[in-house]
Order: sequence, then C-alpha cells, then structure tokens
Amino acid sequence: MQKRILVIDNDQDILEAVEAALSLENYSVDTSPIVEDIFQMIHDKNPDLILIDYLLFGINGGELCHMIKNEPSTSHLPVIIFSGYPKVIQSLGTYECDAFISKPFDLKNFMAVIKECLAKGVKESTDD
Repeated sequence: MQKRILVIDNDQDILEAVEAALSLENYSVDTSPIVEDIFQMIHDKNPDLILIDYLLFGINGGELCHMIKNEPSTSHLPVIIFSGYPKVIQSLGTYECDAFISKPFDLKNFMAVIKECLAKGVKESTDD
C-alpha cells in the first residue's frame, strides 16, 4: 500500500519539486500552500507523514508541528520540518518534530530521512 505524505509549503516551486520527487519514489502526495485547519486537513488527507515548511502564511511550521504532536489523535504521525533557516530551529527548539531537513537539500538524504521517519511511525487506525 502506498504511503501518503502531506506537504505544506507556501512556495509553489518547492511544492511541485517535492511532489515530483516523492511521486517518483511511489509515495502518494498531497500538497498545500496554506493551512486553515491542520486537523481537518489531516482528517481529509489521512497522511502517514507530514512535511512542513517552517515559514508559512499566518503561522510557522513549528507551531503546526507542536499542535499535531500535542493532540492525542495525531501525535503518532511523523512530522518533518524543512526550512532554509536551520539556525531558527536550533535556537527555538525542535517543536517535537521527528526530523529537520535544511533547504536546499540533497535529494538522496531527503529521501533517506523520509523513509526513516515512515519506518519509525506506525499509523494508528482511524476506523471507529
């Protein structure tokens, strides 16, 4: 079964590049440049992993990650933050993310981090 990855980044070029790279690795990819309700988005897209840019419109990816990790129904989901500003993450903490990837990134390393996080995360059933 294909693993589903939700990618959130306000840069359309990054979304397209990441979607193309992940699709080539046989992942099912959903992308979004904005987040109005992260929990509704997770419910609708049902991802196995979430990849979030640190700098977003209206909220930073770290805050989204923290929200996801502190909600019992989503805390099991692996979350990776990626950013062109790695010093921000170093100075502010990890926001409980499972991994951090600096932009620009090496594609081989990027895929290795994705696979590692997916292997660690066991998606809980959403069936009631």
